[in-house]
Amino acid sequence: MMAAGAIFPAAGQQHLVTPPAGACTSETRATPSVTSGPFYKSGSPERVSLLEPNMTGTKLIVTGYVLTRGDCKPVARAWLDFWQASDSGVYDNTGYRLRGHQFADAAGLYSLETIVPGLYPGRTRHIHVKVRAPNGPTLTTQIFFPGEARNQNDGIFNRALLADVRDDTGGKVAAFDFIVDAR
Repeated sequence: MMAAGAIFPAAGQQHLVTPPAGACTSETRATPSVTSGPFYKSGSPERVSLLEPNMTGTKLIVTGYVLTRGDCKPVARAWLDFWQASDSGVYDNTGYRLRGHQFADAAGLYSLETIVPGLYPGRTRHIHVKVRAPNGPTLTTQIFFPGEARNQNDGIFNRALLADVRDDTGGKVAAFDFIVDAR
């Protein structure tokens, strides 16, 4: 679902403050919803980095915008709640490791620092997320990774939810925009 004109700032550069031209049009469909799965846990801490000391895995930075469906306006203060498996494919169901929420800035921009999630039986790599515009409905969805062999066999996989991912110094960077209904 990543819109054209993905934003990958070079090291030390700031993100653009508005979505790139053509990132969203009046014909752009809302981000598809998918199951939250059995591992969602409410009450995650507010943070933009899910990294913790001694955490293993390939570093990943995911950035994008939360935009409204129809008029493509940035959603300031949209709530985003992320959770994922460790690099060995395990979810923390007792604490909040690799779980956290944040709020998009005034331009609808979010940025998450994490690791590439691991694989576990029956699933391809993915990051879970709930997104909600202020006073809007909650979208529950997942972000998927291109080029994964398991994409074709994962019954939840949706091509429209592929992030734009590339290698970067020290890890990977990804871009994904969420298009939501807002009231």
